Amino acid sequence: MSPQSTPSEPLLLHNTMRIMEGHLDEYKHAVTRAVEFVQQHGPQLMVQVFIDDDELLAHSFQLYPDSAAILRHWELSDPYIHEVMRHCTVERLEMYGEPDQSVTQGQASVATDGITRVTAGHHIGFVRTSQEAATDA
Repeated sequence: MSPQSTPSEPLLLHNTMRIMEGHLDEYKHAVTRAVEFVQQHGPQLMVQVFIDDDELLAHSFQLYPDSAAILRHWELSDPYIHEVMRHCTVERLEMYGEPDQSVTQGQASVATDGITRVTAGHHIGFVRTSQEAATDA
């Protein structure tokens, strides 16, 4: 049986952001507030943010169960996203999986000057909780 993508498969986003000179502390504060909010209210299965202080680069990884979850995140988190974006610019947005048309259209409606966008189709994989990994080891 060959793996097939369905609309219910997860989507992994990798967002690379350039933090503005002199905005590192403000960026960290804003992104911390945003992640704390989505941890309590957002649909993401996973959010991880990595920051290279010296290079002023941040990498955000977010795992969503499906396209509907991305749309819900945009709706819920808009004020937090705006606050984070006051301190950075997006250099690259990578989406792994196959979003539905509403997500694709939503991305296209956002200004894309200078942003490299990559979308790669899903082949195969799984998501395991850390609890499952610990008991299966």
